[in-house]
Amino acid sequence: MSTPAPPKSRYSMGSTKNLVYSLIAVLGMVAVLVLMVPRVSSVGGPPVDISQKAAEVKQQTGWPIVEPVGLPDTWQATSVRYVRVTDGFMTWHVGYETPSGTFVAVEQTEDPSQAWIAAQTNRAPREGTVDIAGTTWDKFVRDSKVQNSLLSVPEAGSGRLATLVTGTASFEDMATYVESLRPVQ
Repeated sequence: MSTPAPPKSRYSMGSTKNLVYSLIAVLGMVAVLVLMVPRVSSVGGPPVDISQKAAEVKQQTGWPIVEPVGLPDTWQATSVRYVRVTDGFMTWHVGYETPSGTFVAVEQTEDPSQAWIAAQTNRAPREGTVDIAGTTWDKFVRDSKVQNSLLSVPEAGSGRLATLVTGTASFEDMATYVESLRPVQ
């Protein structure tokens, strides 16, 4: 005689109640994992040592480059480099994040071409001049890409570098940045 098959479990037949219990168990495990995993509120890069790089570039080139000095602690250095850019021009660059979260940088090179100027200003149209810290700067505004630029190009053979201050910062923040620029010693 054969033994009858055991009856199927009511649990294996699935019910709405069992589905809800399973869902609660899975969500509980996910919540525990989320609470256990550490999260970072912001990501920062390595510290930027502008003074050291500035001294190296000055020694290497002999150029009268500038660096920001005395900016408030709310201004954070983000980048420093000496690289070849448009038309092969070696360019000194120092970038900062402003207290309002925008970006501003100084770019310097020797006797720049119009292509270098166009590339560094993001082909923005010139919109007059402004006097800051005893220098007259050409003002460039590119509304479609939110880029402002101030450019000072000395006469050829003057021994001074073309200086461009550019970024997403307001012209007020750029003026603060320009006023902090000092020759590297």
